[in-house]
Amino acid sequence: MAKRLKIHYTPKHGSWLTEIELSALTIQCLNRRIASIEELQGQVSTWECECNKAQKSVVWQFTTEQARGELKHLYPQIWSRY
Repeated sequence: MAKRLKIHYTPKHGSWLTEIELSALTIQCLNRRIASIEELQGQVSTWECECNKAQKSVVWQFTTEQARGELKHLYPQIWSRY
């Protein structure tokens, strides 16, 4: 099993996007037993194509200035120049 495990780098502060995608994939596509790797790849590929066709977007709830104010305590050296 360890030989088949693949580790994919996920940026520390971008992991929430990955978690959302994996949750959606699990709920919509992987909620049943899949017999083979080939079938799994086909199911995930089909799911990915359907999601890309749907083109969902994010509706941001605040402005860039508001975001900078909220995140200033996390990144003071970056936000100090704004």
